[in-house]
Amino acid sequence: MATVSLKLDEIFDLAKKTLLANGCDDETASVLADLIMKAERDGSLSHGLFRLPAYVSGLKSGKINGKARPEVKKISPSVIKVLGNNCLAPMVLNKGLPELIKTAKENGVAVLAINNSHHMAAMWPETEAVAEEGLVAFACTSYKPAVAPAGATKSLFGTNPISFAWPRPGKTPVVFDMATASMAMGEVQVAKREGHKVPLGTGLTKDGKETTDPGEIADGGVLLPFGGYKGSGIAMMVELLAGALVGDNFSFETAAKDNKDGGPPSGGEFILAISPDKLSGDDWNKHSDKFFDKMKSMEGVRLPGERRHKNRLDLGPRKINEELVKKIKGLSK
Repeated sequence: MATVSLKLDEIFDLAKKTLLANGCDDETASVLADLIMKAERDGSLSHGLFRLPAYVSGLKSGKINGKARPEVKKISPSVIKVLGNNCLAPMVLNKGLPELIKTAKENGVAVLAINNSHHMAAMWPETEAVAEEGLVAFACTSYKPAVAPAGATKSLFGTNPISFAWPRPGKTPVVFDMATASMAMGEVQVAKREGHKVPLGTGLTKDGKETTDPGEIADGGVLLPFGGYKGSGIAMMVELLAGALVGDNFSFETAAKDNKDGGPPSGGEFILAISPDKLSGDDWNKHSDKFFDKMKSMEGVRLPGERRHKNRLDLGPRKINEELVKKIKGLSK
């Protein structure tokens, strides 16, 4: 695979230029370009520049409004709703997270319900931002059907990622971000592009047969949930939390309404923030650190997010797929 080296500011500039050329205003382009750059910086390649052509597809078709502004509404003392108005999820989060954080600190717990926004990024940015304010965070969102429930061969669930973050004052939060599918579809698509096999159990062909060929999964096939029935149950939970509970669509409803332009569909997101200061008292940080120290003392164990934070310390250039860079540059012409 041929690659080119791009500095982090060059990644940001490339993404922002592309977004501006395809209908985003300066604020939206800057927010999303920053998120894309941070994904590349942290090694989350399936959520960095790789996603940019899909964002452009949604902008060009008019499905995504690159100039829209979300509306924040306080429903009750602990419930905030943000109407996305067809804008990109990072813009919604920029407006909604500060209110969520403030409300959770005041009341001990707060929920952010997001409607009608387009989410195609990693989820750790929102939960990590909440944890950096001393709060425990959980978030989930659904997508178009790509995952078969356990026992089935046809898709019903989205990849339905979940993210959890635990604050560690004076240290980086412990954060995990994972699809409830056996593998994120973006990772399957990257494997297809780079000619890699995927593990058996990742997904099925369009004929319902197991395969290690990512192309057979991505092109008409279906992903499987992680952990069989256990992952299937968690994926169902995400459908309910990010769909019915927040007043948005299930994955199958999203697919029926989507214009199939290749861009991220409109959907909902559920974010919960909890104050350990309110629930536990003063010693929760020392107590949890004792647990994390015990984990790290075990051979072969690392805390979730450690590799991402290690990558973050390297401010040097990143190697980017050459064909992807050429494709992105062509989107600005």
